[in-house]
Amino acid sequence: MSILIKGGLIVNEGHTTRGNIVVEGERIASVGTVDTPPCDHTIDATGCYVLPGIIDSHVHFREPGLTEKACIETESRAAAAGGVTSYFDMPNTLPQTTSMEALDDKFRRAAQCSHINYSFFFGATSDNAGLFTQLDATRIPGIKLFMGSSTGNMLVDRDEALHRIFSSARLPIMAHCEDTSIIQANMAYFQQRFGDDPDVQLHSLIRSEEACVSSTAKAIALATEHHARLHVAHLSTAEEVAMFPPADTSEGAPLPRITAEATVGHLYFSLTDYVRLGTRIKVNPAIKNFRDCYALRQALNDGRITTIATDHAPHLLSQKEGGCKRAASGMPMTQFALVTMLELTDEQVITIERLVDLMCHNPARLFGVQRRGFLRKGYQADIAIVRPKAPWTLTKDKILSRCAWSPMEGHEFHWRVEQTLCNVIYNNGVVADKPAGQAITFCHEP
Repeated sequence: MSILIKGGLIVNEGHTTRGNIVVEGERIASVGTVDTPPCDHTIDATGCYVLPGIIDSHVHFREPGLTEKACIETESRAAAAGGVTSYFDMPNTLPQTTSMEALDDKFRRAAQCSHINYSFFFGATSDNAGLFTQLDATRIPGIKLFMGSSTGNMLVDRDEALHRIFSSARLPIMAHCEDTSIIQANMAYFQQRFGDDPDVQLHSLIRSEEACVSSTAKAIALATEHHARLHVAHLSTAEEVAMFPPADTSEGAPLPRITAEATVGHLYFSLTDYVRLGTRIKVNPAIKNFRDCYALRQALNDGRITTIATDHAPHLLSQKEGGCKRAASGMPMTQFALVTMLELTDEQVITIERLVDLMCHNPARLFGVQRRGFLRKGYQADIAIVRPKAPWTLTKDKILSRCAWSPMEGHEFHWRVEQTLCNVIYNNGVVADKPAGQAITFCHEP
């Protein structure tokens, strides 16, 4: 089948130009051409922006073992509705993805039910670095390391184990950086003052700036010592941002070996939003004050932030009840990440071209994704079509995640995802029932 995407504003590799895209089968046949051959199907993209499909490089789809919250089928369906065409899932499931058997099991599951393209991080533990040489580097994006306690109890904090991981890893290490001893001391202090389950508005003081800065500094030092490739997940403080020097953002400039991720939640919310949303925005590391949010936004434009992801982490609303101790940390975001970030283009926080760098091009470049992440002839036809100035309000019935809630409920968006092409076509709120996601392939730099 051939498809003509006609008359849209194509955003790709630093430029926005009006033109057509022709898709033949699963591949892009031409980009930007005016004269096109007859096609089997035409998508009129007049008035829309045509982007590469979003690569969400940090999600928790909860399968296996936690499927009361979410599963690969429901969350990949939600992602498709949001313009996401590829995802990298995290290892803190049940069982944890810390063995070859568990990794293979996830790939089998996704092959049966994922609506979009998929891969899975391998989880580091204190004693499994010996398995790293057995990992198929063409199959996975990297190794996930929890240097602070988070959901799933995969903490690695002993120096000996950390040196072993950083010296052994030949794939990128994505690290969750929070100092557990600082968090525990802070929790004890606030529990003494306010009771066993302190109010969520104290979350950013318990999972504090100091806890993040200390752990991130340690990860950078380890990566520097061992010449490892490090990607620090979900920066949340201005002080962490300052640890990353500005980088060349021009098209084709090489990426640094030590890079940072920002999440949509940390870019959009700040401390005052706890009053309105409570535990719905309780995440690890904590959302902090607007100074930190502002610093993260500034870093999008000078190369200190390399990727934007979601850390999509659904829980049932009943699991979000309580305060700093009892309420689960994490929120669903993948379905509404692109339209949320596009609002920041309206506010002139970031250009749409830079947004595509951070959500499409850079994830592909950083992790060595093959033939995805760009609108290029011969690449897979992973494409998102979005319409500006198309207001709509998020109501519960529009949420496709199994957890059935969103911190963005009630918000009026001004951008709409009209279609997502990724082996299937998402069109005006309907995702094809037959899952057609593909395993992503990688070619990592040495």
